[in-house]
Amino acid sequence: MSKAVEAFRNIGEVAVELGVKKHVLRFWEAKFPQLKPMKRGGGRRLYRPGDVELLKGIRHLLQNAGYKIEGVQRLLREQGVEHVKLAGASCAAGAVRQSRAARQSPPSVAAKGAPLLLSAPELGALRAIAAELDACQAILATTVAGSGGADARRERAG
Repeated sequence: MSKAVEAFRNIGEVAVELGVKKHVLRFWEAKFPQLKPMKRGGGRRLYRPGDVELLKGIRHLLQNAGYKIEGVQRLLREQGVEHVKLAGASCAAGAVRQSRAARQSPPSVAAKGAPLLLSAPELGALRAIAAELDACQAILATTVAGSGGADARRERAG
């Protein structure tokens, strides 16, 4: 039987829910003063639902979004706790959407290292994108070549 959403959780439960070790949670407490779980007798930590949301945001930013601890500290200072909580919530919502999509449509890649199997419409779309990129590259090349001559003339005239 699982706990209610508003129930407090001990460090072991939070560690399992977030997929991190207990010592990582203690380390994050030291690095992020906004994290303040209740402490019971003997120093046992109890995390409120808001603490867990904040931890989810911190974990997402550190492990998925490429932030370093200093970056998350800056975000917490400048944007606030709610901003970081939203980062974790949006990550969880994205994971739910991805898992739903995976259940509803068959995967297009069999296994790591396996060839990518594309449908005819997907292949056509990729070819159209490649042609568009080629056209952009040609435009850029002519623009760079044309402006190089104009810059040289300006330098000689000046």
